This record gives sequence, C-alpha cells and structure tokens, in this order.
Amino acid sequence: MSDNSIHAVAALQAVGSKRGRDWPKHLVIWLILALQLLPLYMMFQISFKDNTEFLTNPWFPLLPWHWHFDNFVYGVKLIGPYIGNTVFIATVSASCTIFLATLAAYFFARYKMPLSNVLWSIFLVLMLLPAIANIVPLFMLLKSMNLLNTLQALIVIAMAGGQVFNTFILRNFIEDLPKDLFEAAEIDGASHFQQIINIVVPMSAPIIGTLFILSFLGQWNDFMMPLIVLRDRELFTLGVGLVYLNGEYVKQWGQIMSAFMVASIPLIIIFLFCMKLFVRGLAAGAVKG
Repeated sequence: MSDNSIHAVAALQAVGSKRGRDWPKHLVIWLILALQLLPLYMMFQISFKDNTEFLTNPWFPLLPWHWHFDNFVYGVKLIGPYIGNTVFIATVSASCTIFLATLAAYFFARYKMPLSNVLWSIFLVLMLLPAIANIVPLFMLLKSMNLLNTLQALIVIAMAGGQVFNTFILRNFIEDLPKDLFEAAEIDGASHFQQIINIVVPMSAPIIGTLFILSFLGQWNDFMMPLIVLRDRELFTLGVGLVYLNGEYVKQWGQIMSAFMVASIPLIIIFLFCMKLFVRGLAAGAVKG
C-alpha cells in the first residue's frame, strides 16, 4: 500500500472517530431545533382541521386527514385589514425612524460644539428609561393632541421611541468612516445632506438595513401601544386583531390557527430575503464594535 493510501485511510478513520464523538452534540442540536419548531408544526397542522378533528386528536397526524382550505380563506378575509394597517405603520415608522436617526448620528459623529458630550450623555440617558413608565403621560399627551384612535399616533410613537438606539448604533459607524472622504466632499462643495446621501448611506448600508429590519419587526410585533391607542376595530394592527379571533362561545381552532399562519408569512418572507443583509450588518457591527 502506498503512502498516499495510508494517509487517506488514516484521514477517514480520524473523520469517522470525530463524528462518533460529536453525535451527542448533534443530538442536542436536533432536540433544540425540534422544540423550537414544535409550535410552527402545531399551528400548521391545526390550521387545516375543523373543530371535530382538533378536539379528537390535536397532536397528530403529521398531516390532517381532511384538508380544510376554507380556513385560510376565512383567515385572509378576517385579518387582511389588520395586515394592511400593520404594514403601513411598520414601513412608514421604520423609514422615518432610520432617516431621522441617520441625520442625528451624522451630527453627533461629525460636529463638536460646546457641551456636545454632555448633550450626548443626556441623550443616552433616555435608553435607561423603561418604556412602560411613559404610558400614562404618553396617553395624556396623545389625548391633548387629538391623536387617540389614529394610525398616525402609532407612527409618531415609533419614530420617537426608536431614535436613541438607532442613533447610538449609527453614530459609532459614522465615526469610523474615513475623515478624508468628508473633507474631499466639502472641498468639492457638497452640502451636509449630500455627504449623508453619497458617503454615509452607501458605506453604512448593511447596518442601516439591519436597523430598518429590527424597527420593522418591532412595529410588526407591537401589542401594547396599539391596544392602548386604538379603539375602532378597522384600525387594529395584527397584535391586537389576533386577540379578537376567539369566538364568544366556541373557538374555531382551525380558523384561528390559519389566521396566525397568514400573519406569520410576511415575517418568513422578510427572514428569507433579508437574512443575508441582516447577517452582514451584525458582522460589520462585530468588527467595528
């Protein structure tokens, strides 16, 4: 047997022994994945059942014997307006939040003025305030401004609440950008807004995209503020609208779970198509941090 064959056999034996040692780790990982995916499996298989099948056997089979696609028709019809309201609020609020946070981060990163460090420290103190402590004064403020029971109120609240964190993250990125780029842009006569558009946004695109996704998901999953602010059912967001799916006397579990499945589809799409951008932003944050 040649030396190459001996080395190949030794390498295969080493790989086999390593796999034999690693099987407990793989088993633990698969168990964790199974536990994480169990709610999704339950929601999926119940969404195709009627109440009789669900009450007879809620856990199995892996696929229902009879497929009740009419549950999804009911789910789409019921929460369609809620999805529209949520997409509108999440998109507008996330876009405005990132835009204003970029302007604020550019100011704090590029320009120093007397007591600017004190102003920045006071700004960061806002991150320490618990959001739940502001509910009562916020409700009174919205009432005095006649913004209760409006989607605009949720947008304004989201824009104000997301400024501190987003500005804090973006400021660190903008400070790490080469100063020569800004100096060259100033020599060429570029305004501050042009520097933001042509330098800050392209070079900070991964973290801006990551913060936009986080802001969007935060508004998509928000429950507390829509519950407090909104009164009319046609204005409800998903977080509040899904609570009202329970019947007054009989719970139609198949229809309820189908509505939850429909509500989760946009998040799955965002995860599939934006995961690469999200990971790039996190990796850039790890390097720059």
